[in-house]
Amino acid sequence: MARDNKVQMPSSGGGLTRYFDDYKSKIELKPGHVIIMIVVVIVIEILLHLQGMSLLGLK
Repeated sequence: MARDNKVQMPSSGGGLTRYFDDYKSKIELKPGHVIIMIVVVIVIEILLHLQGMSLLGLK
């Protein structure tokens, strides 16, 4: 038969990690600003691809 005087440990949360929602980042960007930055990077990359060698003086 099972013994009644078992030692039971307190529940530890089953190894789950808790993340708190009250964390605020110091840098907050609006989605529109991110889209504008992406478009600017794409335009710069296209310009460098088309005219990069002449801009660097290698042609």
